[in-house]
Amino acid sequence: MLKKWISSFIVISFIFFISSSHLTQAANPLNSTSRIEGMLVVDVSNSMKSSDPRNISSEAMKMFIDMASINGDKVGVIAYSDTVMREKSLVKISSLQDKQDLKDFIDSVERYSYTDLSTGLYEAVKILDASHEKDYLPLIVLLADGNNELDPKKSKTLQQAEDDLNQAVASAKANGYPIYTIGLNANGMLNKDVLSNVATSTNGKFFEANSPEKLPAILSEIFANHLKLKIVPVNRLVGNGDFQDIKINVPNENVLEATISLISSQPVQVNLVNPSGLELPIPSNQVLFLKSKAYSMLKLIKPSQGEWTLKVKGVLEDRIDINLIFNYDLQLKLGPIAKQSYKTGESVKISAFLEDNGKTITGKEIYQSMKATLFVKDLGNGKTEKITLSVEEQGFTGEFKIGNSANYEVLVKAEDNSFFRETDPQMITVQKSVAAPQSALPSPIKEENSLPLVYVALGMLSALLLTVLIFILLAKRKEMKRSFSGQIVIEIKDEDSGERTNPHYKKLKDFQGKFRLHQLLALSPEFAETDQIIFKPASNDRLLLVNNSDCTIEKGGRAIDAKKGREVKRNDRIRIILKKVNKSIYLEYIS
Repeated sequence: MLKKWISSFIVISFIFFISSSHLTQAANPLNSTSRIEGMLVVDVSNSMKSSDPRNISSEAMKMFIDMASINGDKVGVIAYSDTVMREKSLVKISSLQDKQDLKDFIDSVERYSYTDLSTGLYEAVKILDASHEKDYLPLIVLLADGNNELDPKKSKTLQQAEDDLNQAVASAKANGYPIYTIGLNANGMLNKDVLSNVATSTNGKFFEANSPEKLPAILSEIFANHLKLKIVPVNRLVGNGDFQDIKINVPNENVLEATISLISSQPVQVNLVNPSGLELPIPSNQVLFLKSKAYSMLKLIKPSQGEWTLKVKGVLEDRIDINLIFNYDLQLKLGPIAKQSYKTGESVKISAFLEDNGKTITGKEIYQSMKATLFVKDLGNGKTEKITLSVEEQGFTGEFKIGNSANYEVLVKAEDNSFFRETDPQMITVQKSVAAPQSALPSPIKEENSLPLVYVALGMLSALLLTVLIFILLAKRKEMKRSFSGQIVIEIKDEDSGERTNPHYKKLKDFQGKFRLHQLLALSPEFAETDQIIFKPASNDRLLLVNNSDCTIEKGGRAIDAKKGREVKRNDRIRIILKKVNKSIYLEYIS
């Protein structure tokens, strides 16, 4: 083990030595994408029964799922009260069955008693941390009334719940997870300040719903806003018992999906005619049809450009709201700027163009339907100038003149009536006059002095290595006597019957150095395989979990590899699936 530490230290020292001479690193801009990672976090406490007796919140979540693309969008669901009651980790959607599994999960969620906002939000952040992929746009949708109601039998205080919420929000902000909050204010008890603060702190948005009936439209707006799409209101019909025609124009061939939602209190019948006059079967490979209690939805896959006809038959006097969202797999890119450094008074030419899956889109007719604006931010005074760009065959063009500032940031935004895009920002620097060179040059370092410097460096490195080794040995000795704090909550679920034991609280202060899960389970022979699951104290009041058994360990609904050790933080929830008996052990590390 000592040799391993020495080898590791030498490698690290070498890397550090090399890295110290290369202190400049270019930042990689975020890539635009049209794929989402959406965590739906919903309050399932008893208070929601009075706020939402028809359970429309569930229908709204199902609508969000149905709006997601079957080309790889990811959606997960967390149902919380004063703890996480049920969760479905991010599911990569590649079929209608994937959507149905998520919707069935939502229908299976029951109502519970108390409420703690932080628990659901904290779990959503953890799942995104574990599953986030760089080519996806993450978001969290939180449905709540903003009020906490804690179980008096538990030790957690309202202040602790508030601190946990602030910590979850800070973590979401640091990782770039915008939180869209929806406050259901059916009973007039909505805590707007809390939910508004959560949203604005993370670059999300707060929505207030005075009645559950508004929830489907809000979820649609969140979906569209996050993907930089626009909801196009098509029409509002009143059912008359017959088919009524609605015209829908697909503007160009770059539409990846066209989603038509029909929100109504009664079922509707729909037919669809393409631009060539052919009525398409519903459902089919070109048209997906999804429905629920509060809505019906059509998804047109790669629809042809032109005018489509939607035929809608509704129940007599039933109001039907029809909306349309076009999903484009398009990104807006800045053209290359002639040079990165300019002089005051010079003009900078700017161009921008659309890309479809890496391929540049050309054609003046495409760009003419859009409005493009250049935003030039003076980083010296913080002021931003807006300049309307011209349309050309290859995209948008324009220019601006350099002022007296040292640095400028430029980006372009383009939009039409169904979507908007913006480029990554780009920095432009301004040349400053350079002082005349000094007449006297410093004396070069003599070559013969370089060899002693090497000896000095090696001597310092050796001394540092010896110091670190002594420190490691002392730390290792101290670790063997290190104590634990907090406690672990244990629940055991019988996978055959679905029954769970009552939570058991095991205080950890009596252990030193390490303990085995089998010890927490009172050394029961039934759970002997947990003897190889070990916990050690870690820094920052955490535990180090080491799994030397054949059991499967899940965190956030996903299997984790803990053979080399995995840190467990306060309020982390872990599931251990046993191999020799059909039972699972649920652990939560708390204060």
